[in-house]
Amino acid sequence: MAELQIAIAGDLHDQWDGSDHRLLAAIRPDALLLVGDFSEGGGRIPLLLRELELPLACVLGNHDAGRDASGDRLQRQLDRLGELHCGWGLRTLQPPGVAVVGGRPATAGGGHHLSRASRAVFGPVGMEESADRICRAALTADPSLPLVLLAHCGPSGLGSEAHAPCGRDWKRPACDWGDQDLALAVERIQRQRPLPLVVFGHMHHSLRRSQGERLTFLRDRRGTAYLNAACVPRHGRDPEGRELRHFSWIHLNDHGLQRASHRWYRPDGTLLYEQLLWQASEAPIPC
Repeated sequence: MAELQIAIAGDLHDQWDGSDHRLLAAIRPDALLLVGDFSEGGGRIPLLLRELELPLACVLGNHDAGRDASGDRLQRQLDRLGELHCGWGLRTLQPPGVAVVGGRPATAGGGHHLSRASRAVFGPVGMEESADRICRAALTADPSLPLVLLAHCGPSGLGSEAHAPCGRDWKRPACDWGDQDLALAVERIQRQRPLPLVVFGHMHHSLRRSQGERLTFLRDRRGTAYLNAACVPRHGRDPEGRELRHFSWIHLNDHGLQRASHRWYRPDGTLLYEQLLWQASEAPIPC
């Protein structure tokens, strides 16, 4: 397969509009992934996403429940997203040719905990059942396609420091705030098929209490990469006052992940800044 370029939008927190659609039309990724926390339970962004012709997959985050314990707001967004949402399921983007499996929807991290809204919509799904759902979805994917796990919060096991990809930074002591069910699923999938990439958000890149910046990329001994895409706010301005839009960006082919970076674009598609996170040794650096 030809190398795919996939854009990833981190936690939106209501920062998604027509300028993002025009930017995507200009930079032309092969697919788009979104890690959730679109808003506080509003329906505007799910409707906008359905207007995109670009192949995409998404999973909802904890803020998408909108502090509505009844689960009504969460369910309305699921209804509006329809097949675009892949929580606990498989979404095959064909074209361009990538299998995307969603983690547990609406998670807030911290091991395995379902909010009242999540229980109202999904029922009392335990850790083992959640991990099994993710694993089963992954193992039904076409083995010839690269597999990406798409979650709101990343897996446990990536570090317990505040700056770790899923480290708790808002309360002392710092600890691992990753999802245990996702970690179990990753381990089980790795035993049976290649898993080049796990993408998530939830834990924002800028740490609380001026503790610095989060580590946003890791690879484990099996070659699985873990990418935290939660650059918040993803709409901003640089020191010169130029408007910026953030996407994480990956290059993927038959051999797995080839390149990962964070990119900041102008709304017209001009790439202003790129932070290279990782590159396969055999892959040349683009000019």
